[in-house]
Amino acid sequence: MTTIPVGDDLRTALLACLAVPRWADEVAGHAPYASAAELLEAARVAATPLPRNEIDQAMAEHPRIGEKPTGTSPAAGFSRTEQASVDADDTDLAAAIADGNRVYEERFDRVFLIRAAGRSRREILAELRRRLALDDDTEAAIVGSELRDIALLRLGVLALQWQDDSVPETDAPDARTPSGDSR
Repeated sequence: MTTIPVGDDLRTALLACLAVPRWADEVAGHAPYASAAELLEAARVAATPLPRNEIDQAMAEHPRIGEKPTGTSPAAGFSRTEQASVDADDTDLAAAIADGNRVYEERFDRVFLIRAAGRSRREILAELRRRLALDDDTEAAIVGSELRDIALLRLGVLALQWQDDSVPETDAPDARTPSGDSR
């Protein structure tokens, strides 16, 4: 049985998934939810699409790809888990990502954002390089989509915890939704 919180508890959980107060208020405002699937659908709809000001707002909570997130907030915990990968100790790859991050930030004036969960660092670097050639509007739309996907992934992890509160936050699956689908 799923015990999805309501009110301020749900809003706080939602903000750890996506730091956009309008989105959290909208999703929490429709509670209570009968199922995790219903909650995830409401969250998806409320985040599609995210306007540019909300993209900028949410980006303040995301660390650079390849850098270890700092802090003890739920959002930092999610980022640590999401950025774990089999090739995380490859120093040449880390240097290439750091260089790509610098070029991206100079080009778009924000950190590069991608759903890291379930992707290798090589895949992330290839996508970073591809996206450097995009125009700003196209890239902003991709960032909004990535933010939504990250939020839904994180919310799926929380839904699993709400089903079984013995699951610690950091032991949740990296790239799985409650249904087991990869994102």
